[in-house]
Amino acid sequence: MKPNSVAIVGAAETTELGKIPSLSQLQLHADAALNTLKDAGLGLSDIDGVATAGESPTNVAHYLGITPTWVDGTSVGGCSFMLHVRHAAAAINEGLCETVLITHGESGRSGIGRGMFRGGGGASLQGQFESPYCAMGPPTIFTIPFLRYMKETGTTLEQLATVAVIQREWAAMNPRASFKDPLTVEDVMNERMIAYPFTKLECCLVTDGGGALILTAAARAKDFPHKPVYILGTGESVETPMISQMEDMTTSKAFRVSGAKAFAEAGISHSDVDHLMIYDAFAHLPFYGLEDLGFCRKGEAAGFIEARNTAPGGQLPLNTNGGGLSYMHSGMYGMYALQESVRQLRGTAPAQVDNASISVCHGVGGMFAASGTVIMGNAIP
Repeated sequence: MKPNSVAIVGAAETTELGKIPSLSQLQLHADAALNTLKDAGLGLSDIDGVATAGESPTNVAHYLGITPTWVDGTSVGGCSFMLHVRHAAAAINEGLCETVLITHGESGRSGIGRGMFRGGGGASLQGQFESPYCAMGPPTIFTIPFLRYMKETGTTLEQLATVAVIQREWAAMNPRASFKDPLTVEDVMNERMIAYPFTKLECCLVTDGGGALILTAAARAKDFPHKPVYILGTGESVETPMISQMEDMTTSKAFRVSGAKAFAEAGISHSDVDHLMIYDAFAHLPFYGLEDLGFCRKGEAAGFIEARNTAPGGQLPLNTNGGGLSYMHSGMYGMYALQESVRQLRGTAPAQVDNASISVCHGVGGMFAASGTVIMGNAIP
């Protein structure tokens, strides 16, 4: 993708976040889509490209009453929307479409109209080779690599808890965050243990909600009501659907490949980055993200966070909406991370970072199975 050739000109979340039993999952997609069209000053007839995960783009397009000429149903977990941004930018550059709507909606808490995702059951790779050993869900599966990481890097339980504490500080400034009350390290460590070493406050929320983005060619960006956010660089990769088959449990190969591709495409250095979003389904993911993206050397991310470099007033503001630990997490969190990057670069975020001009948004799919990275900027090309 050519940097600065495509812009995000519409961005919005569902009207409500949290518990929304009045809307089905498909209706959450539609609510997010309509809010985003209003944000961009567009109508449904202006959309000729649709991308989504969790719901088929066929279902979404039919429900909205549109007939797109380009669709993308890529679904690799929570980072699917980062990949959609990358694919949409490429499609716009190739002239396959002009105006792409990327939607997400998920009834993660209420389960209204939500299809069952079984992942192949007993016949899947996980079902055959991991589930018999009781690795049966995200808390237990994600625990395994981090135990190795702690052993090799010397990362402490207190440092892990600090991630949740700092992200709650960001959430306290966000009126739409699910939880805003302050936390201490002791609060986090004394909470109910879910799967060692993760207590309840180190695991993601389970909520309802959604969001959407609209992308178009940068040459058209001046025609829209809000400050455009330009796509500078993107990357994507996958490694393995099984934790047991990771090349190295202390680092994500998918993270490294995706991040390196995005930085090379954007042509920026780490010192150029003003704001960072790292998908945080669990509190250890910012450690992996900071190191695998190259912001910290191996084993130094915990100390970097503990020194409050990612906290309000720190040198690298991280997960400024409160993240999946305190803002919201409907199951696939990547859309909400993208929304916060856009808000920061528009200058409209509740916890606004001063003079933010470049944001890196990095996501994970499954349990280190996939990754997507999007680097955005607000300088007019």
